Amino acid sequence: MMSDAPGGETLLFLTDEQLRQGIEAMFFAYRGFTADPDRILAGLAYGRAHHRAIHFINRAPGTTVNNLLILLGVTKQSLNRVLRTLVEDGLVQSKVGKSDKRERHLFLTEAGEALERKLSDAQRARMRAAYRAAGPQAVAGFRQVLESMMDNDLRRRYQALKDSST
Repeated sequence: MMSDAPGGETLLFLTDEQLRQGIEAMFFAYRGFTADPDRILAGLAYGRAHHRAIHFINRAPGTTVNNLLILLGVTKQSLNRVLRTLVEDGLVQSKVGKSDKRERHLFLTEAGEALERKLSDAQRARMRAAYRAAGPQAVAGFRQVLESMMDNDLRRRYQALKDSST
């Protein structure tokens, strides 16, 4: 239900049922969004943690393990297990920092870049089709909803990542 506020802006009042429907739509959309990469990853005995690591290493080549820990919000033990597999399988290269020898900088290898491209192509195709079906106004609203759901710290990190690619 919508009504106009005194300043002429439109206010949106949502019922619990409408919110429940939005939550369920998010769950099912996420299943669809991850389905194609999950199929690709299953054939390699990898999971979503591997995908997320590959995605963010690709977005910020040379990122440190500590930065990746913060971005992914996982434990050091969990990330080390994922990175060890990716390094052993020749998808990620870990280089010692030049100024700080304790730092490890992460890069995708050619094979890692190829896998990242395959995973991202599948998700881009799904997003492209959904965006085209919904239209530009819905896409802008969708992005605004997603950003509004982020905690302030995560929104700052997301914005920094967005800014680094422009």
